[in-house]
Amino acid sequence: MGMFKNYLLVFVILSAITSCSHLKEFPNEQDDYMIIPQVTSLQMEEGRFSIDGNTGISWDSALDSEGNYLMALLGETSGMDFSTHNQKVANILLSIDTTLTNPEEYRLVVESDKISIAGNSSNAVFYGIQTLRQLIQPENSERGLSSCTIPCAIIKDSPRFTYRGMHLDVSRHYFSVDFIKRYIDLLAMHKMNTFHWHLTDDQGWRIEIKKYPELTNVGAWRNGTIEGHFPGTKNDNIRTGGYYTQEEVKEVITYASLRHITIIPEIELPGHSSAAIAAYPFLSCFPEEPTVVPNNLMSEASSKIQEDGKPKIVQETWGVFDDVYCAGKEETFIFIENVLKEVMDLFPSTYIHVGGDECPKKNWERCSNCQDRMHALGLENEHQLQSYFINRIEKFVNNNGKNIIGWDEILEGGLAPNATVMSWRGNTGGVEASRADHTVIMTPNSHCYFDHYQSANKENEPLAIGGLLSVEKVYTFDPVPVELEADKQQYILGGQANLWTEYIASEEYAEYMLLPRLTALSEVLWTSKDALDWNGFLIRLEHFRYRYDELNLNYGKHVFHLSK
Repeated sequence: MGMFKNYLLVFVILSAITSCSHLKEFPNEQDDYMIIPQVTSLQMEEGRFSIDGNTGISWDSALDSEGNYLMALLGETSGMDFSTHNQKVANILLSIDTTLTNPEEYRLVVESDKISIAGNSSNAVFYGIQTLRQLIQPENSERGLSSCTIPCAIIKDSPRFTYRGMHLDVSRHYFSVDFIKRYIDLLAMHKMNTFHWHLTDDQGWRIEIKKYPELTNVGAWRNGTIEGHFPGTKNDNIRTGGYYTQEEVKEVITYASLRHITIIPEIELPGHSSAAIAAYPFLSCFPEEPTVVPNNLMSEASSKIQEDGKPKIVQETWGVFDDVYCAGKEETFIFIENVLKEVMDLFPSTYIHVGGDECPKKNWERCSNCQDRMHALGLENEHQLQSYFINRIEKFVNNNGKNIIGWDEILEGGLAPNATVMSWRGNTGGVEASRADHTVIMTPNSHCYFDHYQSANKENEPLAIGGLLSVEKVYTFDPVPVELEADKQQYILGGQANLWTEYIASEEYAEYMLLPRLTALSEVLWTSKDALDWNGFLIRLEHFRYRYDELNLNYGKHVFHLSK
């Protein structure tokens, strides 16, 4: 735990991006107020607040976490000791103000002799602190100040959307707990409030389930991975994988909660289930049928496993596969409910993401158990069988005090009564669900799939799944579809971008694909639509990149060349 605390401290300090000991006096200028995401209201004032030995911090009792966060940030930034803050004259004040109407609304006032951050909630105060961080002059600025100072201002701010999410697929490639925390810190810096943790898929099962140890003993590891674009040129024959223990999951949840980020776990079903089936073959419609890796690109180790009489392996290539959870066996539902019970006990989130996408029906069409289930229920086709599957799981989740989210394929065959739809295949699914009075999170692949190339010059880019998604296109994303009627727009909770990792095997590469597109996303989800301004954003982004550099982040630089 000590290592993680030190890691947090370093991140907090660097993200303030300032070393104020050798700066000269300079009056306020427009460059002092380069804030992302753009705030609702900013009034620039003359003068500066100086952080010195007389500075003290005071906060309401409900803001201990936020007070300690700010104390660590300013203490390390200035090199001063704020641990005895209550013994000093408090001239930085954090408070709850319920007269502010939006739960995430805050007011930041910087005067020459004091700073106050008031918010409707602790979340709101935390966002005010994030804004305050950006008002500290960068170390590599050409201007400089005589001491650690903050320009005076009056800021009032609140977000446009209540759901501001970012996804990370750890199933295709495992990422360390340290990196997950770093990822969460980046989301917090951008005032995002939701982390969608994609934990299971065909190529890896990443969460410990105590009742089913083979999920991690077997399902968390694959014996090789295709090289090159799908369908690949060969198999690298390198065993890879990993998983998060339940204690590590709890640790990450606590870490995120202190940054006011909710983690939504995704346990994929009924498709994308090869890793679970490799661990427990009875989950398949046909347990004795061998797993197929297209183009005969199976690893040598997996070939040997199949020769030894174990037909199911963790999938080693990308795509969509026919071997899915059997919808006709009661054992399948018992397994899934037991898994979800442990997941729900771990995660405090109201939502559990159940996937529901890309589930082929070929095995169900020839499975006697699935056909018997359809006949008994009077179902007309396999799409209705998938709807039954999702509805049954939703009822179980609802009975445990949670709600489900699913990709927009859960609309097929009839939508579960209380489900939230995550619309990824354009806007169509989101519009349909909204018109049926279901809540929706918009994440269209046209604007929100960060596994796409950032530049049209693919020769100079690392391998990606395909497509093109520039920073500018992310900035044009509007979660509210233009074709959606005004009285249905209330069902759009917000938006999210997704980072799928089939071709992203390293943490450095994940950062590159994330930034600066996350920075653009944060503004379109936070800032009111009429205040969005691409050219203004580019100017502010030139300053924000100092944060990337000070944190030693790997990020795409194409947009910075365009903005000069």
